[in-house]
Amino acid sequence: MSEAQIIGWGHTPFGKSTLPGTEELMAAAVTEALEHAGIAPQDVDGIFAGVFNNGFSQQDFQAALVAMGDERFAHTPATRFENACATGSAALHGALDFIAAGRGRIALVVGAEKMTATPTPKVGDILLGACYRNEEAETDGGFAGLFGQIAAGYFQRYGDKSEELAMIAAKNHANGMANPLAHMRKDFGTAFCNTVSDKNPLVAGPLRRTDCSLVSDGAAVLVLADPETAAGMQRAIAFRARTHANEIMALSRRDVLEFAGARRAWAAAFDHSGLTLDDLSLVETHDCFTIAEMLEYEAMGLAERGQGGRVIRDGITAKDGKLPVNASGGLKSKGHPIGATGVSMHVMAAMQLMEEAEDMQIPGAEIAGVFNMGGAAVANYVSILERVK
Repeated sequence: MSEAQIIGWGHTPFGKSTLPGTEELMAAAVTEALEHAGIAPQDVDGIFAGVFNNGFSQQDFQAALVAMGDERFAHTPATRFENACATGSAALHGALDFIAAGRGRIALVVGAEKMTATPTPKVGDILLGACYRNEEAETDGGFAGLFGQIAAGYFQRYGDKSEELAMIAAKNHANGMANPLAHMRKDFGTAFCNTVSDKNPLVAGPLRRTDCSLVSDGAAVLVLADPETAAGMQRAIAFRARTHANEIMALSRRDVLEFAGARRAWAAAFDHSGLTLDDLSLVETHDCFTIAEMLEYEAMGLAERGQGGRVIRDGITAKDGKLPVNASGGLKSKGHPIGATGVSMHVMAAMQLMEEAEDMQIPGAEIAGVFNMGGAAVANYVSILERVK
């Protein structure tokens, strides 16, 4: 099997875009990615598009929109993937499998979402499509309500961790100040994030507005090539491991505080790569809500169950800490356009490894971990990336 390598990328700013839809967002990111990788459309053997949609747009068949944005792709095979908030990583795995199978040498992974044109109540209902509606559709607060329940359950079992969640939010917003692509570049500070106010109200359970990721528009693109092709390119970043572990969807049928699928994905990635947590220079992780980042600390092995709060208190995941987490600002600051998120996280990690992260740069970054999940830790993807050129 020949595992593909990352040879280039493109990334639109995240936020409220003036571009009307995913067609235009994807076109902008694809154009940038082709230039960055130094390839032409005719070099691309397959397109793998990740768009959640589920009602954000009446236009579906989203993979075909890549060619609508650039007709030079009119005859390039294109397939759309959807796996809730891990949609982008699902598309990435499809492209990696395509190249590993020898069906093509170069592939585009295109993730996108246009969310801000949709009224807020409808956004909440659309996102509930990523839960088990038979049991969870009436949750107050929509998907935020589900994570509000998770946070409340964590507090009940391990004590109130509101301040630690505020510290995670403050860290990611401070990091996002250095990311020109981030949706919200504002350093709120822990005190503001830890105080319920008119500007920072409770959203669901103990979660405040600053504990919740943003509704965003955006697109991100990765260019992949087989190792032989990548050897002739300007950049090459290899996958030391890439894993995918699922968990049962319904919260009633598992202890969600275990984040068991995330644990298995991380364990498999370390096993496949021969590396340990101590070998990582940085991690981009899925902080859709601050409680998720805390649980991910525990899932990746930074702390025992119930002890995730000490990780942020000890400064371990700060940008200048032992293992910087979300130097990009994460979903919390950078934004969370669903289909683009998994692709964007890999772009952010690749930028660090190629020393192209500018003000976000972590000095000496050599190996990066990426964790992207769909639903409440239902579809769990881990990548371990290393620069090879």
